[in-house]
Amino acid sequence: MAFLRILRFLFWLLVLSWTVSTLRRIVARMGQGAAPGGESLDGTSDAASGKLVRDPVCGMHVAEGLALPFREGTEILHFCSTECRDKYLSQARKFAANG
Repeated sequence: MAFLRILRFLFWLLVLSWTVSTLRRIVARMGQGAAPGGESLDGTSDAASGKLVRDPVCGMHVAEGLALPFREGTEILHFCSTECRDKYLSQARKFAANG
């Protein structure tokens, strides 16, 4: 009977120490603010944050650092994907051929 009490005590001691350790890590991460390497804790980087630009084909808003830029004359257009960029280029060629 005493052996079971000791075993139960050791089990709960292990659970308590694991809980305290986990809570310490969580509080330490919350106090750090940004993680080392310039990324915040939610995984966003400087490229993903910042100014939003609008895709001229589908109208989707994309962070400027993640968008695909395309220079047309003096204007820079930003696309959310290569599919939208290719669609824009094919439409521009079609209008140029008809005009």
